[in-house]
Amino acid sequence: MRTVLMVAEKPSLAQSIAKILSRGNMSSRKGLNGACSVHEYTGSFIGQSAHFKMTSVCGHVMTLDFIGKYNSWDKVDPAELFSKAPTEKKEANPKLTMVKFLQVEARGCDCIVLWLDCDKEGENICFEVLDAVLPVMNKPRGTERTIYRAKFSSITDTDICNAMNHLGEPNRNEALSVDARQELDLRIGCAFTRFQTKYFQGKYGNLDSSLISFGPCQTPTLGFCVERHDKIQSFKPETYWVLQAKVNPEKESSLTLDWDRVRVFDREVAQMFLNITKMAKEAKVESVSKKEKVKQRPLALNTVEMLRVASAALGMGPQHAMQIAERLYTQGYISYPRTETTHYPENFDLKGCLRQQANNPYWAETVKALLSEGINRPRKGHDAGDHPPITPMRAATEAELGGDGWRLYEYITRHFIATVSADCKYLQTTISFSIGPEKFTCVGKVVTSPGFTEIMPWHSIPLEESLPHCEKGDLFPIGEIKLLEKQTSPPDYLTEAELITLMEKHGIGTDASIPVHINNICQRNYVTVESGRRLKPTNLGIVLVHGYYKIDAELVLPTIRSAVEKQLNLIALGKANYHQVLEHTLDIFKRKFHYFVDSIAGMDELMEVSFSPLAATGKPLSRCGKCHRFMKYIQAKPSRLHCSHCDDTYSLPQNGTIKLYKELRCPLDDFELVLWSSGSRGKSYPLCPYCYNHPPFRDMKKGMGCNECTHPTCQHSLSMLGIGQCVECENGVLVLDSTSGPKWKMACNKCNVIVHFFENAHKVRVSPETCDLCEAALVDVDFNKAKSPLPGDETQHSGCVFCDPVFQDLVELKHAAMRHPMHRGGQGKRQGRGRGKGRRPGGRLNPKKPKDKMAALAAYFV
Repeated sequence: MRTVLMVAEKPSLAQSIAKILSRGNMSSRKGLNGACSVHEYTGSFIGQSAHFKMTSVCGHVMTLDFIGKYNSWDKVDPAELFSKAPTEKKEANPKLTMVKFLQVEARGCDCIVLWLDCDKEGENICFEVLDAVLPVMNKPRGTERTIYRAKFSSITDTDICNAMNHLGEPNRNEALSVDARQELDLRIGCAFTRFQTKYFQGKYGNLDSSLISFGPCQTPTLGFCVERHDKIQSFKPETYWVLQAKVNPEKESSLTLDWDRVRVFDREVAQMFLNITKMAKEAKVESVSKKEKVKQRPLALNTVEMLRVASAALGMGPQHAMQIAERLYTQGYISYPRTETTHYPENFDLKGCLRQQANNPYWAETVKALLSEGINRPRKGHDAGDHPPITPMRAATEAELGGDGWRLYEYITRHFIATVSADCKYLQTTISFSIGPEKFTCVGKVVTSPGFTEIMPWHSIPLEESLPHCEKGDLFPIGEIKLLEKQTSPPDYLTEAELITLMEKHGIGTDASIPVHINNICQRNYVTVESGRRLKPTNLGIVLVHGYYKIDAELVLPTIRSAVEKQLNLIALGKANYHQVLEHTLDIFKRKFHYFVDSIAGMDELMEVSFSPLAATGKPLSRCGKCHRFMKYIQAKPSRLHCSHCDDTYSLPQNGTIKLYKELRCPLDDFELVLWSSGSRGKSYPLCPYCYNHPPFRDMKKGMGCNECTHPTCQHSLSMLGIGQCVECENGVLVLDSTSGPKWKMACNKCNVIVHFFENAHKVRVSPETCDLCEAALVDVDFNKAKSPLPGDETQHSGCVFCDPVFQDLVELKHAAMRHPMHRGGQGKRQGRGRGKGRRPGGRLNPKKPKDKMAALAAYFV
């Protein structure tokens, strides 16, 4: 019996597909990485009985990066990143050990069926999976085919079974186009980002962005927002005048007429027209025309339109909307949400999809009427050859999906029903009047057949006052004629919906990456999202774009990226050579980069106007060890210290508070120490600004504080304050926080474990002696007599935090407030332990020496 391995893109998809193919008759188990499950069942495969193993990955298995030494910002010239720096594929998430997991499951398998999402990214992941599993799978006999690709657009029984019966092959060209995009974005983005971040952060203190990034798609996206901002700033309002007339067809009613000239910009001319028309006492009907008009039903829904509506009508950001759509897809409620197509294939079961919705109270009547009267064929849209339009695949209720999930599903369903509904028809009546020599018009609309607007009421024709019945030559008394003074108004800031439209029009990004680029410019503090989801550029965003325009407009204009996207599409279609496209594009951007570096002074001039130099920002905090003058602490991201006398900048740990540490100095370089803290519930440690940036010992890395310093005699170092190995991580050491009294604690210098102990102790010191049982350093504790918890009213005790029975009730493990997702539990609760119950008694016979301090601590806490 052959064994067939099947791989989907997400664990939830693997479960759904396995359930459908095995008809629910499968066994499931967790994989070795804990994130993916394996579902096994027996069935037939290409006419033979086979054992199936269905599992998944979690998105991309591999990611592209530079090899180790090229990841150093300080030692590598950014220009080398264009061609010289070699890249390598690394595991996208090393903690998931995805390659090892796939190889364990693939060992001994004869065939592989790839159920990755059917888009270019999915094809790329197919080859990442194949690279991992082919070396360990059974070798094919002769020319036997072993690699299969399933093509599907929704998680329904019909679609999945159909895909299994028509297996194809993975597309190497589409995978290569993704590889090309990844390499271009990595090389171009890193080179520009590293250069401009180091250049500007070394000069200005209030940029308020830890990274001044450049991206071949991200920067043109920002360019659209700044272009609109510039139009608003340069707009000069103009005054204009409009003539407004009202006629009274009947005693009680009045009708407002629109002037055919619309508006005039000269006050005297407007006054002249007013004077002429005021001479007339009646308005004469010149013509009455009635025309039946049609408002077309919408085209079928694609990704870009869904994102536009989600932002404009539902108030959801594109990234958030895409995440919800993906969740609805993996749960089987909608078809694949990444598609550029707005045209249903001829064989698409529209009636089947519509029948699913016949019992939902919100649209049951409309659906039943359509099914009994017959549906309309959807409008002919664009067929991009990828997936069918986004369609509801099964019925759902608000209780099932909840909040935003339901709102998006409801819109997708209403849109689908509208595409098979009739067009909206209305009768438009236009009456032309003359008042003296001037012409006026009045338009009225009456709906004759609402069509699709019943299901999409926000598209309905607004109710208007009905026009009076009249014929040519009729006269109506004039109620009033007046001159209205108005002003032209500037455009508003771009909404996300308008930005998505511009990005699609200019070919910036793909339907899948558009939300990511918009999210990036928000995260980088280049734009802020204002009310109505409008994107307002920040000072930094504006200066960057103006700087690019000044140096090389093509860096920010959409033209060059649009041309690159076209080349990438040609790779996907097999019409362009991968290596040639890569080489040619990198060569263009390398030249642009060198020109940018040579001309950076142009952007710097703009920066000088908007931002303060380092020397002028921040507040004096600690003394420099070189000149003994005060250095300035710059709080704006990324927080750092700057000595204006030496013109040196020292980076600091982020996301916490920095204050002076008792005016104590580092014994190595005479710099004043500072204390970093993540808050009262978090951890804190002192650091020397110079050592933090220039590690003094060979076994230290850049970015280490005193709690990791291996100085043998300094009172703040790891050597003097380290107590024992961390309970949870492998390399960390628990270090006494000597500033934490009277709520004393020790904290791991690598992870976020905190151990609270000896509350209200007067003094806690780390002894040079060690514990015989676990080799941890002993601690000397002094209590005030009134608050001493020690037996017999003693005030002093020396012992091991982990093994001493006197200390056992005075120690409590917690996790710092800045919890890491890998550390489960924590949150400051006692970790399921009673007050020392169930632990071994102090005087146990033949105590075995634990293998290490971690084992000792674990044994102590269990």
